[in-house]
Amino acid sequence: MRELVFALEYEPGCNRVADTLAEHPDARVRSLSLHATAEQLWRVDHATGTPDALDAIEDAFLTSDYYADCLATEDCGATQTTRVLDRTDDTLVLYSDWERTPSCASVPHIARDHLGEGVLFETRHEGRHYTWRLIHSGEGDVAAFFDALEAAVGECARMEMLRTADTTESMGGVDETDSDLSPEQEAALRAAVEHGYYESPREVDVGELAAHLDVPRSTLTYRLRRAEEHLAKHHVTGERVPEKPPATR
Repeated sequence: MRELVFALEYEPGCNRVADTLAEHPDARVRSLSLHATAEQLWRVDHATGTPDALDAIEDAFLTSDYYADCLATEDCGATQTTRVLDRTDDTLVLYSDWERTPSCASVPHIARDHLGEGVLFETRHEGRHYTWRLIHSGEGDVAAFFDALEAAVGECARMEMLRTADTTESMGGVDETDSDLSPEQEAALRAAVEHGYYESPREVDVGELAAHLDVPRSTLTYRLRRAEEHLAKHHVTGERVPEKPPATR
């Protein structure tokens, strides 16, 4: 089996869910289930955030001109249905069903074309970053998949590879603790340490650090958050990041 983890960073105005999450940086949307056939896609998503954020996320899913997962930049004529399955003060569960047209494109359908049937998908959406984790047989054409995906997103999103590896492990989430840091996350974390971002008081803020690295502020924030999450989970589970030995007296 083969694992692919990558993120799409949407430009403003290209994806309404991404725009909504960028306005509510503490909100998150992750997939609970995602399935695709050649003509259809259906999924269940779990969103967390403030009541205002959830209102905005719900509105983005229910009233967008076209389906949120479609990579087209305008209405492609597909038929979509989104329903609220559950709602509390800080959580929202949505069910979506999408019947595509020949002009539609999406990550799952491009994956089916180039990686074959039976691909498993997990997603996590925060800010303008939409992280995908794919598990496939390893017999498809990965290079062709990414070429087709890059052509489909065009100028609307930038793609960042986070992980590609052989795996025999079960799906554990796009943020599971057995993944190494991507080179981009490693570089962001190293620069943050070297420039005093983690000093108290801080010697540089995230905007200054982003300018130094020549990346958007939102991109740097995303990379640091994911790197910090990765290291924290390893520390708690005792994997790869061992606890410091107790100080001697």
